[in-house]
Amino acid sequence: MIFVRPLLRFWPDLRSRIGVYVLVLVLTLLANGIQLVVPMITGHIIDGPIAHRDLSALWLPVLGVLVIGIAEAVGMWARRMIVAPVVASWEITWRSRLFDRLQYTSVAIHDSWESGQLLSRAVNDLSMLRRFFAFGLPFLVSTPIVLAVGTIMLVVMQPVFGLIMIVMAVPAIIAVAVFEKRYRETSRRSQDTMGEVTTDVEESIQGIRILKSFGRSPWAAERFSAISSRLKALEIRKAELDSWLWSVLLLLPTLAQAAIVAIGTWGVVQGWTTVGTVVAAVTISMVLRMPIEMLGFLLADALMALTAAGRYWEVIDIRHDITDADGSVEDDPEVGHYRGQLSFDDVSFHFSDTDRLTLEGLDLRIEPGQTLALVGATGSGKTTLASLVPRLQDVTSGTVSIDGVDIRQMPVNELRRLVSVSFEDPILFSTSVAENVEMGAPGADEEEIWNALEIASAKDFVSRLPEGLDTQVGEQGLSLSGGQRQRLALARAVIGRPRILVLDDPLSAVDVDTEDRVQRALREILPDSTTLIIAHRPSTAALADVVAVIDDGRIAAHGTHEELLESSPLYRELMGASAITQEGGRA
Repeated sequence: MIFVRPLLRFWPDLRSRIGVYVLVLVLTLLANGIQLVVPMITGHIIDGPIAHRDLSALWLPVLGVLVIGIAEAVGMWARRMIVAPVVASWEITWRSRLFDRLQYTSVAIHDSWESGQLLSRAVNDLSMLRRFFAFGLPFLVSTPIVLAVGTIMLVVMQPVFGLIMIVMAVPAIIAVAVFEKRYRETSRRSQDTMGEVTTDVEESIQGIRILKSFGRSPWAAERFSAISSRLKALEIRKAELDSWLWSVLLLLPTLAQAAIVAIGTWGVVQGWTTVGTVVAAVTISMVLRMPIEMLGFLLADALMALTAAGRYWEVIDIRHDITDADGSVEDDPEVGHYRGQLSFDDVSFHFSDTDRLTLEGLDLRIEPGQTLALVGATGSGKTTLASLVPRLQDVTSGTVSIDGVDIRQMPVNELRRLVSVSFEDPILFSTSVAENVEMGAPGADEEEIWNALEIASAKDFVSRLPEGLDTQVGEQGLSLSGGQRQRLALARAVIGRPRILVLDDPLSAVDVDTEDRVQRALREILPDSTTLIIAHRPSTAALADVVAVIDDGRIAAHGTHEELLESSPLYRELMGASAITQEGGRA
């Protein structure tokens, strides 16, 4: 029972429609099992009307065979019609649950998973489970019952015929036991490799510009071929195991039929059985042949579904480590009133895959309405610090607080309504310009969207797009330039007039004049917003009220742009010659 536990965990979902599903099982059993009655009628016809040359007695048995055929067809039709909407609704429930789990899983956990592995679980594995519950499980339940009933009928008809079927079952059970373990292991490896294939295809499509620019398409094709070859080898191994089991399961019923014919013929000659009984027994063995042959397919299908279920629950069982204080995540909490003082007190942080601290004992305070520029070398911890504010990551020690309230004590979604973020690498969704911007303030009207675009210096280029706000930006916004994507992402961040604004070098792809216009617009339109901006340009730092220099996970210097140019050699080095030139020009 332990190895089927992943499938048993779906019981709470199945239970809600268990009455309908039981009906499906009964219809499947009826459609498969009713065929066993036909051989009995055939035997009766041979030993009755034919043996006694009574043609008038044929009508009733023939009518019975016709009724059985109609009942079988109706049963199969009804089963398909009833089961389809049931399993489709289960699949939607499971896929929604998986998607919901991924939405509330921390960024660190997302970073540790290949996207292709998550996609294959959400698409391939759940489709496999739907097919199993629609087809595999009903037949897997009904097939042993049909085989048992058929064997009992043979025993009642003639014990020796039943004994032949029982003897045949012994090597079949041994073959199935050997097959099960080997196939389950191979199936798991195959489905994991399919996830790698999905990841590789996704990366190649997203990085097609890089591959073409560097002429690395042959390298990408070679890498894909290597992964595909591994998948091919595993699929061939599955086919070998399948063919081995199918051969055994095909051979055994044939041997049983031959034995029944041989012993039955001898019995007719000896007088201890009749021709009708032998014909009925042979016909029953032929009816049972299909379920026996299907057993191999059903077992393979069940093992693949078992693997798919295990892979599904691996994602569902991921612990939510970014939650509200009570361990849950409230979707629509009430947002309180905050002034916007943002404090980092003795903050340390390291990623889960290392003990090396990225931030160590960091202290920083940003007053309400103040703009602070965070400056530091690559790898100094700037982006990590920014990710702590909306709780994309949680501190290892210390506290991040808003107006003195530890953000871990606030509902996650309340915090994320107070804080807006715009990253250096902007992500846009495959929808319209308006919907991408509105994501920052659901329900915003067209005027608010245009105002946000104007703040981000994006109004002019959006108005020139073919359909304006309704223009589809394409997957990840790749139909736009880098600077255009960044400005739309910034508009999305500011449309909700956030109390705290975190900008991770959001204008790195635009020119200095555009950056200057955006920065001044932000100060004019959002004077009460507390802003943390990661800066690489002297012009950005110069517009901030205060600048903090981060070095090796600590705040190394703090002051205005002009003060730090005079007092901090590290800051002068980070800002470069252009900063010195600017400062000299002002003097």
